[in-house]
Amino acid sequence: MHTMTKSAALALALATTAGCGTTPQDRGLSGAGIGAGAGAIVGAVTGLSVLEAAALGATGGALTGIFTNKSQVDMGDPAWKQSSQAHELNNLVADVQGRLAARGYDPGPVDGVVGPKTRQAIRAWQRDRGLAVDGRVTPELVSSLRG
Repeated sequence: MHTMTKSAALALALATTAGCGTTPQDRGLSGAGIGAGAGAIVGAVTGLSVLEAAALGATGGALTGIFTNKSQVDMGDPAWKQSSQAHELNNLVADVQGRLAARGYDPGPVDGVVGPKTRQAIRAWQRDRGLAVDGRVTPELVSSLRG
């Protein structure tokens, strides 16, 4: 078995402390992926083979992800959840834009993106309804548009 330098071992250990997500499963999966990638890099520059180091990194990352919680290491949600959350947010914004347009407030294109025209339309709606005027899509805004 090859020996690893202290700096390479430290780099591998640090790289495997990262796991994304709020559940142990998400943190374990993302930790394994991050650890495998870091391990492959360490293997490429040390005496370990890339596969050996990737396997060590994946194992360390998965275990670290499983046995830590969000308060200890927080890298946000995993990419596979971010895309679904972003899609839901875009749908919500598009719904708000459509409702504003139907009521005579011009949010620009109904595209799910909060741009300057959408902010302007939201502010006008908020002002006209006596809501806090901040130009943001808030639960209060959505409730007032759906009510």
